[in-house]
Amino acid sequence: MNGPYDLVLRSRRTVLDGVERPAAVAVRDGAVAAVAAHDAPLPAAEDRDLGALALLPGLVDTHVHVNEPGRTEWEGFATATRAAAAGGVTTLVDMPLNALPPTTNTEALEIKRAAARGRVYVDVGFWGGAVPGNLPDLRPLHDAGVYGFKCFASDSGVPEFPPLAPDQMAAAFAAAAAFGGLVVVHAEDPAALTDPAGGDYAAFLASRPPSAERAAVERVIRLAEETGARAHVLHLSAADCLAPLAAARARGVPVTAETCPHYLTLSAADVAAAPGPPTAFKCCPPIRDDANRDALWRGLADGVISCVVTDHSPCTPELKKGDFATAWGGVSSLQLGLAAVWTEARARGFGLPDVVRWMAAGPAALAGLAGKGAIRVGNDADLVAFDPDAVRVVDPAGLHHRNPVTAYEGRALTGAAVTTWLRGVPVGDAPRGVLLARNGAR
Repeated sequence: MNGPYDLVLRSRRTVLDGVERPAAVAVRDGAVAAVAAHDAPLPAAEDRDLGALALLPGLVDTHVHVNEPGRTEWEGFATATRAAAAGGVTTLVDMPLNALPPTTNTEALEIKRAAARGRVYVDVGFWGGAVPGNLPDLRPLHDAGVYGFKCFASDSGVPEFPPLAPDQMAAAFAAAAAFGGLVVVHAEDPAALTDPAGGDYAAFLASRPPSAERAAVERVIRLAEETGARAHVLHLSAADCLAPLAAARARGVPVTAETCPHYLTLSAADVAAAPGPPTAFKCCPPIRDDANRDALWRGLADGVISCVVTDHSPCTPELKKGDFATAWGGVSSLQLGLAAVWTEARARGFGLPDVVRWMAAGPAALAGLAGKGAIRVGNDADLVAFDPDAVRVVDPAGLHHRNPVTAYEGRALTGAAVTTWLRGVPVGDAPRGVLLARNGAR
């Protein structure tokens, strides 16, 4: 053992290897050094019994829009990562938009890393972007350590990150396949989208039908099958897409899918009763009806959906004003995702190991984040003491992200991250996160 451990955490509800059991977790030099019986003698500088609290691995959120630099008034690295830590997230991967410049070449990646350096409270990695004209930049971005390439089949909402036409998307898939890259796709077919005439939620929902998602998902599947590139469908909203995804996976196509807390816990019927601005619910693709939500849970249970991540896409309160035709589309939930999913998961008979699989292990596997997403000897000691029974009503004033607008305002959620450790040290007032790269560089 080479002397005492730095920290020992004991919990009768430790989530290990897909089960919940009593255990003691010992930490040395920022890593998990031992996992032992709950009452095992483990000499340590600090030995803490968590009592009724569960011990989880730190969550991994691979779908976060930080927006810095360029739109830091929407969100920034300091505020986003503090919100992440407060919600039990210890690693996030930043999307290539809506920052300025977008992360579509190595120069822009370095600008973003410079903006983040010394300001992050949790560990942060970066996606690159695939846009018209930057095909030659994909391999250099891959070599510089991005985790994959985000692209849009339809309008992204910002002019500097245009969508790929079908032939351009095919070329991006072929390029990624050549060097083992991952393509992650906002999958809505523009041919099936219409203008949300009237501006109310019913019109908005009708303007982005399930058929738009299904057509785009089927195209992603075809491209993955034809090129051999790994593909991932972002923020799956329409349960109609589950059947083609399941069939593709059954025949060995390298395609995966994620969904988000708002699609699993909210429904179109909630919009009218919202205590805050109803446009806080606006996102693309949209939050659909109760039957669709139930089907998404079945997709999780069946393993067709492998990840639950937030798609935290904040903006200023002014951009959420107006109606559903004009307001910015994005749900802010980085701090609330764990509690929101646990609230609904427990009510549906799922356990903490399920939530950990969806929100920690699954996203870590997607991005290839070695050492993250599980409590395992040798992994980073990113840990969360979680109170599974705490109940709170969401007050936007208690949120750490820059602009406290959320679709969860006034909603009672069960579960709270009590303490979050990053490499064995509680996340506190000083930013201690590091910048991650796909090739292992920090």
